[in-house]
Amino acid sequence: MIVAEEKDVLKLKLKEVFGYSNFRGNQEAIIRNVLEGKNTFVIMPTGAGKSLCYQLPAIIMDGLAVVISPLIALMKNQVDQLNAYGINARFLNSTLSKGEITRLKKDCISGNVKLLYVAPESLNKEENIEFLKKVKVSFVAIDEAHCISEWGHDFRPEYRKIKSMIQHLGNLPIIALTATATPKVQLDIQKNLQMEDADIFISSFNRKNLYYEVRPKKETKKQLIKFLRDNKGKSGIVYCLSRKKVEEIANLLTVNGFKAAPYHAGLDADVREKNQDAFLNEEIDIIVATIAFGMGIDKPDVRFVVHYDVPKSLEGYYQETGRAGRDGLEGHCLMFYSHNDLNKLEKFNKDKSVQERENARILLQEMEYYAESPVCRRRQLLHYFGEEFKEDNCGMCDNCVHPRERFDGTSYVKTVLQAVKQTNERFGLNHLVNVIRGIEDEYVKSYAHFDLPVFGTGSDEEADFWKSVIRQALIYQYLEKDIENIGVLKLTPKGEAFLKKPHPIELARDHDFTTDLDEEEESSDRVPMNTKAYDDKLFEMLKDLRKKIAREKNLPPYVIFQDPSLEEMATTYPTTKEELAQVNGVGMGKVNKFGKEFLEVIQKYVEENDIETATEVVVKSSVNKSKTKIFIIQQIDKKVDLEEIAEMANLSFDELLTEIENITNSGTKLNLDYYIDQVLDPQKQEDIHDYFMQAETDSLEEALQDESLAEYTEEEIRLARIQFMSKYAH
Repeated sequence: MIVAEEKDVLKLKLKEVFGYSNFRGNQEAIIRNVLEGKNTFVIMPTGAGKSLCYQLPAIIMDGLAVVISPLIALMKNQVDQLNAYGINARFLNSTLSKGEITRLKKDCISGNVKLLYVAPESLNKEENIEFLKKVKVSFVAIDEAHCISEWGHDFRPEYRKIKSMIQHLGNLPIIALTATATPKVQLDIQKNLQMEDADIFISSFNRKNLYYEVRPKKETKKQLIKFLRDNKGKSGIVYCLSRKKVEEIANLLTVNGFKAAPYHAGLDADVREKNQDAFLNEEIDIIVATIAFGMGIDKPDVRFVVHYDVPKSLEGYYQETGRAGRDGLEGHCLMFYSHNDLNKLEKFNKDKSVQERENARILLQEMEYYAESPVCRRRQLLHYFGEEFKEDNCGMCDNCVHPRERFDGTSYVKTVLQAVKQTNERFGLNHLVNVIRGIEDEYVKSYAHFDLPVFGTGSDEEADFWKSVIRQALIYQYLEKDIENIGVLKLTPKGEAFLKKPHPIELARDHDFTTDLDEEEESSDRVPMNTKAYDDKLFEMLKDLRKKIAREKNLPPYVIFQDPSLEEMATTYPTTKEELAQVNGVGMGKVNKFGKEFLEVIQKYVEENDIETATEVVVKSSVNKSKTKIFIIQQIDKKVDLEEIAEMANLSFDELLTEIENITNSGTKLNLDYYIDQVLDPQKQEDIHDYFMQAETDSLEEALQDESLAEYTEEEIRLARIQFMSKYAH
């Protein structure tokens, strides 16, 4: 083993091979530790230069460094980078043919290879262990070491076997590296690798250049498009939970004019590689991905990371957001949050073992606390990883920039700490809340905690309020988590001192991010209309214009545009023909017939009032008509009888009429004269047309109640109304 004695030797190699003049943070101390043959445990945030900590020693030392890595894409990425630096690095995984594996092993045994990246599954094979016994191995690096721990965010059972595999190769020094490890996970990694004696190097988790923001998951597509338009041309990642959602959002972004591509494990390997390379080479701006994308991807200028869905854990969230701003410049981390996402993730865990389910539930709970808490997001993240953030306001998260209203929490914190003390510091959050609120569940009864002085003293407040107080007491370090016993809360010296001599404490109430499923996404990919959301003044101006045009054309006002269409215009402010055609109930036919004057009024209003236009807020749909609607339009164009169309489309006649009404109401002109002339004589058509010409609304209910149409059936009125709207409204 060669140990570099002089500082200059390391710096020389750093410059010569990697092109850097100086080490960052703990890098030099870590590298020296590895060169001295000591077990080393590195906890270093994404983008801080973990890989260099084993790559540089591997180049300097005699022999082959074995790097255990969990992802094939990550291996390829790092091997390509090292080869570009002129370092002979290779990987051994399932993508290689037998011939390639034979040649690789021969090169390693001959001493030509400096770093060999191996998947834990490959290392577990007896033939590979036998091969490595013939090689002079300098040390073993375990990348993404959090995969060892069942409490880590990406637990992999194969990682638990790594130590026993390494032992077959002799007593080799180990360097374990991870970007995210809570105190509990750190302990678990060290125990499993039997490296409790390792020198530990922990870098700060504080990424000062990242702005953290959580928004409720309401009208999410609209919010996403608006956010991306504000960041047009910048490089970013949008993470989604499912492959289906990745495809949907990538398509949505492309339709709305963004250079975007999908990435998930279900795509062919060549497509994944093509999309990843396009992102790295700046041919596209946005990659829409599952968490399969990103580990080890070295792109320094990612300006934003959006979580369209809630991640499974805070560790995962921290690692994924850490891909933003690795060059030290701005990075915006936006998460859309909804309880519904947590419920979906809970369901995904239903087939796991009881212990795994419980672990996953606790990780999800931490994610929930982070999203809903009013406390500085940076402070929460650092606290989670065992680091204290002492500033009152970071100035770089939504909770600090837009702080929640605060209240005197002194008595509430005192109650919480008394509950922890009186239950002998042996219980978790939910049990403490039940004791404080006076809830006699089976655990309270079995421990006779109903006899405690604190029992029931907080019955006036809801459970969520007390959970928030406990979480804030944790973050402000009056309480701490018991590392050995997951979920158990204990008093800190600061908490003990507070109980003896209380002092004023300010708390804030949690965010209420409750959403209904139908609020989260626009089912038609349009902006959903809220009758209270439109601009009253513009709406009245558009109504006056409609009345004027209706008088000039001798038509009922609703034939020009119906109220919901005017409301949407007064919400989205369309200023071009294309934007106006996107409004519900309009379409290009109506735009060409009636749109000119409406656009002029809106354009003038927007200019005078400096208003955000539809370009910023309307989400274009990738599909404007369903297959059924397209089929119906095609058959009507061919003049096929409606009964036959209904049968072919597997619809009842009533359902078919509803579909046709929806088509005409959305702005498409249909000529049904060929059919209506067969079933309605000219006099009936004229009577119904006359009624709708005089009516104030096209309401079917009102038409059915009108005496002048008493002798006509509902079906006849509906058919004639479709004919009337197609004739006059389009």
